[in-house]
Amino acid sequence: MFPTPIWITNFKNYESTTGENALIMARIHDKVAKETGKSIGIVVNIVDLGRVAREVSIPVFAQHTDAIDYGKFNGYILPQAVQKAGAVGTLLNHSERRLEWEELKGCASCAQKATLTRIICAENPEEVEKLAGLSPDFLAFEPPELIGSTGASVANSKPQSITDSIKVSGGIPLLVGAGINSVSDVEVSLKLGAQGFLVATAITKSPNPERDLRNFVSAM
Repeated sequence: MFPTPIWITNFKNYESTTGENALIMARIHDKVAKETGKSIGIVVNIVDLGRVAREVSIPVFAQHTDAIDYGKFNGYILPQAVQKAGAVGTLLNHSERRLEWEELKGCASCAQKATLTRIICAENPEEVEKLAGLSPDFLAFEPPELIGSTGASVANSKPQSITDSIKVSGGIPLLVGAGINSVSDVEVSLKLGAQGFLVATAITKSPNPERDLRNFVSAM
């Protein structure tokens, strides 16, 4: 487990966070983590993951792994291969890669077998409660309608939903995402009991990601 609160930037597949740009963005996060002592991680696409993991000392997560073990499974993402490439964990059930219940159970189980830290995403408090039953290492609460927002955030428009999610999380650390775009959002979420953040737009689309990352983590 990683120190909390933790800030995790999801690189997704933006031009600013793939290929050589993935290395640049990863090094920025590594630099800020070393200089501030804050807990920072990144989520990287499967093609860039191995190279990025070799370049930085911060935790690197895969964007997804499949419910498979060693075998044929052409075209699937093998959790063990991700672990051997240097990833420490995987993101599962993101709103852009939603999984049916049985598939999610299988993905979580196979990731655990490969000793990967599992972050499972939920869209509402009811889903947080259900997914807590899979005993992931982290739950990430992201109302889908606020993902990518540059104004409204879960912290300033749905603060009660953060409180409600923590109440039903079964003690599993809760990360907050969806529209986190100000230091105030970070401060409010932490006061409500969040133990970290899963953010993309505020960093990946920033004209100055290092400056903004420093501002955000300064509030942790």
